[in-house]
Amino acid sequence: MPAQAQAAGGRALANPTPAAGSPPGSTPPPPGVRRFRIRVPQREVSDLRRRLRAIRWPERETVADRSQGAQLAKVRPLVEYWATGYDWRKVEATLNALPQFITEIDGVDIQFAHIRSPHPDALPMLMTHGWPGSIIELLKVIDPLTNPTAHGGRAEDAFHLVLPTLPGHGFSGKPTSTGWNPARMATALHRLMLRLGYERYVSQGGDHGSIIAQIQAAQRLEGLLGIHVNMPGTVPQDVLRHLRNFDAAPAGLSVREKVAYDRLLHFYRDGFGYAAMMNESPQTIGYALADSPLAMAAYYYDKIAEWTDSGGEPEKVLTYDEMLDAISLYWLTNTGASSSRLYWEGTRAGGGPFNAFDIPDVPVAVTVFPREIYPAPRSWGERAYGNLIHWNEVDKGGHFAAWEQPHLLSEELRTAFRPLRG
Repeated sequence: MPAQAQAAGGRALANPTPAAGSPPGSTPPPPGVRRFRIRVPQREVSDLRRRLRAIRWPERETVADRSQGAQLAKVRPLVEYWATGYDWRKVEATLNALPQFITEIDGVDIQFAHIRSPHPDALPMLMTHGWPGSIIELLKVIDPLTNPTAHGGRAEDAFHLVLPTLPGHGFSGKPTSTGWNPARMATALHRLMLRLGYERYVSQGGDHGSIIAQIQAAQRLEGLLGIHVNMPGTVPQDVLRHLRNFDAAPAGLSVREKVAYDRLLHFYRDGFGYAAMMNESPQTIGYALADSPLAMAAYYYDKIAEWTDSGGEPEKVLTYDEMLDAISLYWLTNTGASSSRLYWEGTRAGGGPFNAFDIPDVPVAVTVFPREIYPAPRSWGERAYGNLIHWNEVDKGGHFAAWEQPHLLSEELRTAFRPLRG
């Protein structure tokens, strides 16, 4: 079944054929690659609004903070705006203004945007999202990275961008059998870059995208010049053993290492419930995410609130429209369950999101944002990465770096990859 039908449980939400809006005279895509255009049927948008108007609300939490999860006073106005003021067609038009494509790799359709820089010597870069991420969180960095001269940068710092949607997410296909773990996705996205004619490129990611980029580096894929991650996997095995036992910080840690350890311990004790659910029973949570837009909004809002550099109030750094663009993409493609399965797959493949990777020689660049799940200390990074070419600890931003701090991340990527050009 083609991805556009699979994407929403049988509802055709997109048209992958050459669209009337394609730029005249545009370069034909390579063999095996089709143009793609989003076209969500109005009946699906209307159904969403109908469901939003029929919500049965729970009572408020019995605490005055976020310790019981997403607060009613925060979720209710967001969802009421979703029902009455939000316009999906605006972001649909924004996405359709990008050159979008779809191609089958390893039996699954992968949808992606491919934005060529106006500067011919630009460096090709693969940028991979995570959960609950999508291309939505990358929109603000597209122009600064592809056209740096329009944003105070230099032509020699330009990138050609390939922004894939992971299988099981968005308008990519949904795997119908097991085995689509981060390593398989890393290989599939490498094949995507080769199919587009990029024999030399760099890879960047956050969340699952960080894991995928680090796996690509550990695999020493031919043509991969280097990687940049903003959620680095650096935690040494001896430290992980203490974390798994919920022990206090082991003796001998430096001040920065202890800060990182304490943040990780808090995450595993008080913030890991969502991941435990998806690691063990993604289908179970998938029923709620497929049937209730309130469940989806509250579930995703909770993570956005927790992981942004916002003091638990993401409205300070993201607009309602920005958050709802991301949530609506998951809802309208019915990918709550299928995207959750990546956690199940990753757990069974071994490893973990923060485990130290053994990357002895591929160049690695890291930007540490202060409100990432844990602030990785450089000492751990130097143990994990044998060829660490860039490490910077910035003063603002969280887990969704491109979404929250697009200018800062763009500057970091220009600086980090400068030594690999030429």
